[in-house]
Amino acid sequence: MADDLWFWKYKLTARQPLNAKSMRRDHVGALVRIGEGFACLHPWPELGDPTLQKCLDDLAGARRFVLVRRAVRCAQEDADARFIGDPLLEEIDVPDSHATLPWQDARIVESAVSKGFKRVKLKMGKDLKAETAFFLEQAGLHPGLRWCIDFNEVLIPDEVEAFLTSVPEDVRQRIDFLEDPCPYSPTAWARLWKQFRIPLAVDREAVPACDAAQIMIVKPAVDEPWLLAESAGGRGQQVIVTSYMEHPLGQVFAAWEAAKLNVQFPGIVGLCGLQTHHLFTPSDFAERLGRWSPTFQSPGGTGLGFDDLLEKLPWKSLT
Repeated sequence: MADDLWFWKYKLTARQPLNAKSMRRDHVGALVRIGEGFACLHPWPELGDPTLQKCLDDLAGARRFVLVRRAVRCAQEDADARFIGDPLLEEIDVPDSHATLPWQDARIVESAVSKGFKRVKLKMGKDLKAETAFFLEQAGLHPGLRWCIDFNEVLIPDEVEAFLTSVPEDVRQRIDFLEDPCPYSPTAWARLWKQFRIPLAVDREAVPACDAAQIMIVKPAVDEPWLLAESAGGRGQQVIVTSYMEHPLGQVFAAWEAAKLNVQFPGIVGLCGLQTHHLFTPSDFAERLGRWSPTFQSPGGTGLGFDDLLEKLPWKSLT
């Protein structure tokens, strides 16, 4: 098995820190080649993932980690498509995306509006007072824009209640959902939903038993999309597929899984979060995804694409 495993380490440099639980800007991951298929390993240790080295060791061994198992699945689907020369994204509709904004920057909000984004996903939780002021200012400047806010579980329920109470009613009506406002709790989440009627989206704790959530966030890098979507459909929940803020190859895999769910579960998939390559400094791979836009652009090539760029990489054997 080891003779068929290859890897190439990459580094993505974020323009600014990307969420409330991470202040780093350099993000190291690896593209892996398993036989003729490719995948991405992009761990977030601060969110509970194993380190990259542990993931690579696991890939060469037991494959216990969900991040590794999902990468293997990605490579299998990619290899099958490359074998028959099939470009996976060419004849399937990928859902549109919201604009992801991990930091306070009015220029990016203006840019998102000019590019046709209808919703901005704002990451909050580092400095709630300043972030709330920014959110209210931008909501006032862009009355046609809708919002979702991701707290990465850093608040407690009372803080979530205080935040929502501080937001004027007309602005609250333009919040499509709160993502991981606090650690998942059936009791606390049910109370927040009953009080404010703003949908709550579960991400890191997404499992079929999350009845108190109205939205299920599915990250194909670490989730089995079909199982979560089947469960969500049975509970009347919406599904939103997002990238893992990883290498563009991983973004394409997330887009592919979102497109499949759109076919398998008609009407269940909402506006997704698949456009995150703009969060990092430019690269040859990112350029293949085109300009920042609500519409996902195929990178071209067979399978998940990037054929020529992948072949040029200095692959190392994983032994």
